[in-house]
Amino acid sequence: MPDAAGMKPFRLVKFFSFSGLVIFLVFTLVLSWLISKHAKRVLLERSEAYSLVVAENISHQVFQQFVLPTVVRYGKIALRNPEQFKMLDTIVRNATHGMRIEAVTIYDSMENVVSYSTIAARIGREGEGGDEYKKALAGESNSTVAASGTIFNLMPGSDPISSQLLTFIPFRQYKPFGENTDRVMGVIEVVQDLSEDFEAIVRLQASIVFTSILIMAALFTVLGFLVVRAERIIEARAEERQRLQQKLSQNKRLATLGKMVASVSHEIKNPLGIVRSTADILGKRLKVLAPGNEYLANIIVDETGRLDGIVREFLDFARPQMPRLVLGGVNEVVEKVLKFMESEFASSGIEVECDLGKKMPQVRIDQDMLYRAFLNIFMNSAQAMPDGGKLTVSSSWRRNPPAVIVRVDDTGSGMSEEKKEHIFTPFYTDKNRGTGLGLAIVKNIIDSHQGVIEVESKEGEGTGFTITLPQT
Repeated sequence: MPDAAGMKPFRLVKFFSFSGLVIFLVFTLVLSWLISKHAKRVLLERSEAYSLVVAENISHQVFQQFVLPTVVRYGKIALRNPEQFKMLDTIVRNATHGMRIEAVTIYDSMENVVSYSTIAARIGREGEGGDEYKKALAGESNSTVAASGTIFNLMPGSDPISSQLLTFIPFRQYKPFGENTDRVMGVIEVVQDLSEDFEAIVRLQASIVFTSILIMAALFTVLGFLVVRAERIIEARAEERQRLQQKLSQNKRLATLGKMVASVSHEIKNPLGIVRSTADILGKRLKVLAPGNEYLANIIVDETGRLDGIVREFLDFARPQMPRLVLGGVNEVVEKVLKFMESEFASSGIEVECDLGKKMPQVRIDQDMLYRAFLNIFMNSAQAMPDGGKLTVSSSWRRNPPAVIVRVDDTGSGMSEEKKEHIFTPFYTDKNRGTGLGLAIVKNIIDSHQGVIEVESKEGEGTGFTITLPQT
């Protein structure tokens, strides 16, 4: 597990990164709202100015072409007269022809009643003029917007987006030269349809929001991928650092233990040699003085020999030698070890199958150290097959990267996963007799040759060792 101190800076970076994206998304949404708001305001201002010009033109045209001629001809204005109504309707429609005007309505100045409208159903209605009508009647031109619809109305099946600009101006009496007077004859309402422009603004807002969300989603996805990747790297580095710390601690313990073992082994080795020499002399004398009892001395000799081997293993582990690398053949070393152990394999009922590669290249090795490594491996295999079995030894050459590979397989009892993880650990053994240093020494020797040793094993099926020695 990665330590909290190592993860804290990364968590801060992750927090600020995601927070920055969220803030950027919110800022983008606010910006889209401001842009659409500004666009609506500009649209309204321009449309309102346009409507005022149109309304003023209609007012002027109606007064000049309808009011004056009608008063001269008929003496008064009566829109119930079909002829007068048709004349007014013609003038209004000609004045708005080709313009984006949806409807024109004229209110009476004396009553809040519709005297004329391009929408026939509104003619004669009372009370339809609101506050805007009253302001225009008081001489103040004004406008209002009736709009409905949001970005959600762009979805299929939703109500259409609509927007209308209603402009109210006072219908004044004009002087002969076109100047208006303060007398208000009525109110003119001009309705301009802004639905298309309003929908375009909403679509712009929707496109900004949608694009922002897509960009943010892509950034969140990329950032999430990077965060996951970074977390894995940090966890891997933390685990590697923890393994290195454990290995360093173990090496320190082993170094201390090695010094102690070397000191003790050195003190034991000399007395042990004296005991063995004395036992040899004693055995020879017993053979003369007390025939049949010399086996007692032989027991001492055998046991001191075994103890001497253990002491030698301790010294090899505590004071590993630096290899003297010279060009040599790995096959020759393997054959030499197999020849040495030939009698032991035969007595144990172990069949040896040897398949060494032909024309193998020479590599830089220390033959004595490599001999001890293979000897330990073969002895370990023999001990795993007390009732006999088969030992297969093979070698080959790998071209890329160049290396010599030796494979040793036995049909012994095999080992569990837990044991396999510890077989190269010093002093680890499940045998009644043994120091547990054999394979640890083998690994040290292979490591000193810049090589690699690997093990494969299954309980009840056997064990396989693969030794890879680089060709340098």
